[in-house]
Amino acid sequence: MEKDTGLDERKTIILKAIVSNHLETGEPVGSRTISKYTDLNLSSATIRNEMSDLEELGYIVQPHTAAGRVPTDKGYRFYVDCMMAEKQDTDREQVALLERVDKLENLLMQVAKVLAYNTQYATMVTTPQMVNRRVKFIQLSQVDENELVAVIVVGDNVARNELIRVDRALSNEEVLKFNLLLNTFLQGISVDEINLELMQTMKLQAGDGEYADILQSIFEGIITAVHQAEKMQIYTSGASNILKYRELGDREQATALLETFEDKQELNQLADEAMRSTREGEGENNIQIFIGDEAPVQNMKDCSIVTSTYKLPEGAKGTIGIIGPKRMDYKKVVSTLKTLTDELDMIFRKDKRGDE
Repeated sequence: MEKDTGLDERKTIILKAIVSNHLETGEPVGSRTISKYTDLNLSSATIRNEMSDLEELGYIVQPHTAAGRVPTDKGYRFYVDCMMAEKQDTDREQVALLERVDKLENLLMQVAKVLAYNTQYATMVTTPQMVNRRVKFIQLSQVDENELVAVIVVGDNVARNELIRVDRALSNEEVLKFNLLLNTFLQGISVDEINLELMQTMKLQAGDGEYADILQSIFEGIITAVHQAEKMQIYTSGASNILKYRELGDREQATALLETFEDKQELNQLADEAMRSTREGEGENNIQIFIGDEAPVQNMKDCSIVTSTYKLPEGAKGTIGIIGPKRMDYKKVVSTLKTLTDELDMIFRKDKRGDE
């Protein structure tokens, strides 16, 4: 169901013109400017009346007497929603993107730097997080007489090798039975379902007390593998870019913003909210746009944030975010994010094929 905006076609055209002009100049927009900016052929007096209506509806505000109007958060939101609903041009933003790198963390740091350079805003990129916390399978093998290796695969093909010390060598038959026991009980269950009761049942099923320590080591390896996969890193770049915009240049405000990028703790909230919105289907093509008070981070309530989600072939997902003033160039930012996400997908697909 479409939202009832209370705007007819004329008000819509005028509001879009106000927002577009303010995005370009950062200055309040007057009726004379709008009369030149649109093809409505309306007098300044008629436009002023329409602007008064838009102000009463909460889409624009007059910051000073005798000054023009600037968009409110509601006005920016209307503009962005219209932009996202319109059919996007097939030509994506051309950006100097990514060089070939061997390690994922180096690639993600490069993404943050490239985005900051191309948009001149602040950027953040998170490492991919599992969306599936279930045990996929476990393979136990004998290394030597006193050591086993357990290959534990959880979630989205996140694998961990866990070395386990044993008092004696296990026979091939014992190892085979162990693998059958482990996968019968654990395959497909959520990590959250591995509890003391389940572990005790498995130890009894093993039928020999000497196997209890081996099972305990495997359980610990599973939990460690999941925790390692869920430990999110956040890479940032271009935080100083936000100081270029006078509406964010207040000393106290700028200090709080820079501390947010340095500490990164609150950026976790932003990444979590972006991922939640993606799961619930609130975004268009994985793009989320938070304006002003919509921002999940307190120190970014005077900013706009545009995020996108990238996905590894195995299913793990990460967040890319661009933070700037409310009058950011939304079309360029959205286009750049879509281009970069497509390029990341292509890199990951090539890597996947190369590993097969």
